[in-house]
Amino acid sequence: MKISIDTDNCCGAGQCVLIAPEIFDQDDDGIVILLDPAPSAEMHEAVEDAIAICPADVIRVE
Repeated sequence: MKISIDTDNCCGAGQCVLIAPEIFDQDDDGIVILLDPAPSAEMHEAVEDAIAICPADVIRVE
């Protein structure tokens, strides 16, 4: 799994951070920061949950 983020379209809702704080954080403006672009298999379900709940649909996985 490789994650990418479209930070230009992030609305700063922070749902991804609540679901997977090991993977996502937010800057001072609330825009998502990707902490781990290639998380371990144990984190894949949390990443998928973050993708599903993201209101701006900015999280992508390869």
